[in-house]
Amino acid sequence: MSVSARQQYAIGGMLALLLVATRGHHFPTLHNMLPSASGAVFFLAGMYLRPLAGFALLFALAACVDYAAIVWGGVSSFCVSSAYAALLPAYGSLWLAGRMYANRCGLNSIALLPLAASVFIGAVSCELISSGSFYAFSGRFAEPTWIGFSMRLAQYFPASLTSLAFWVSAVAAIQTLSVFVRGGNGLSLFKR
Repeated sequence: MSVSARQQYAIGGMLALLLVATRGHHFPTLHNMLPSASGAVFFLAGMYLRPLAGFALLFALAACVDYAAIVWGGVSSFCVSSAYAALLPAYGSLWLAGRMYANRCGLNSIALLPLAASVFIGAVSCELISSGSFYAFSGRFAEPTWIGFSMRLAQYFPASLTSLAFWVSAVAAIQTLSVFVRGGNGLSLFKR
């Protein structure tokens, strides 16, 4: 299945809305009910959006949401440091994992094992880059050590992986259902 430019705009718009609705603490009621979709947005963008500009626009949107949450929403700026720039390669690793899955397996149906492997590899890469950079370069930790980083990784990675898996699984279920409803002839949500 190829995704037309029009379909990519629609998917990009939905991913942008999901990012805004679930990122950080700017919508407290949603934050308590739904896990952050930030990682999944970049993974799914890699799967469905062909131009690299989609990644760049979503990254800029994430930065704007963070800025607005801090400046106008009263959210703590603890996570914003010199290490914030590492989110670019961190989210890029998720985008690349999604792109590699789509290139290898296509989008006509969901191949569960390759999808799970792609999500896991992307999640590990993203977490190592983002958390590792924050721990080593943010200046928030007096004496960073491998043991200290390992403990923080064990504390935060499970939740990060769980939220990524939740959102990618939801999209995979929707895609699988739409293929089933159409008799295997494509995606009804992304009608040609």
